[in-house]
Amino acid sequence: MLDRSSRPEKGALWTVAQALNRRAAPKRPLPPLLFLTDPQRTPDPVPIAERLPSGAGVVYRGFGAADAPEVAERLAAVARAQGLTLLIGVVESLAEACGAQGLHLPERMIHRVPEIRRDHPDWVITVAAHNAAALRQAAEAGADAALLSTVFHSQSPSAGPALGADAFGRMVAEAGLPVYALGGVDDFNASHLSDSGAVGIAAVEGVIRMEAEEAG
Repeated sequence: MLDRSSRPEKGALWTVAQALNRRAAPKRPLPPLLFLTDPQRTPDPVPIAERLPSGAGVVYRGFGAADAPEVAERLAAVARAQGLTLLIGVVESLAEACGAQGLHLPERMIHRVPEIRRDHPDWVITVAAHNAAALRQAAEAGADAALLSTVFHSQSPSAGPALGADAFGRMVAEAGLPVYALGGVDDFNASHLSDSGAVGIAAVEGVIRMEAEEAG
């Protein structure tokens, strides 16, 4: 079990994410760190996006919210000003309307990657994955990257059992495409992924805590 009795190293999440990205050297440039929005945990993701380091990415998951177009436009403006990559969850029309750089799909929609790629060859397309079979499907479909979860224990209501760093690393090695570490990754435990082969880190609460530590 990870020791959380001491304060985490400030900026560890971003530092480790950058090191992972450099080592993985993806053929297509990908952000080292992805901030995933969540309606409950990040009801207003814009202020968080405004504090992200240049080069990071945002995955806006509107989940059908009435104000999703407005929030997407605000995030797109922040992305342009801050040098961020903005991906929209699922809704192609929303990504098109706000000028996002790509789309993020849930695991059940991996089969749609080739179709979306034909319509938007310049987009970055990422997908969610929860097992080796989904990673293989994502690679065969031509996704740019997969977000593999759950790596460490997570407070997310949809989180599954934690893989742990070792099992995660083995799955990355056999994935056939770049893989982000998602689920419970934060400043405390990010360093455990240093040799995992991941292309970067994706997080909700890890990013929130990172910014809180930086502000403190």
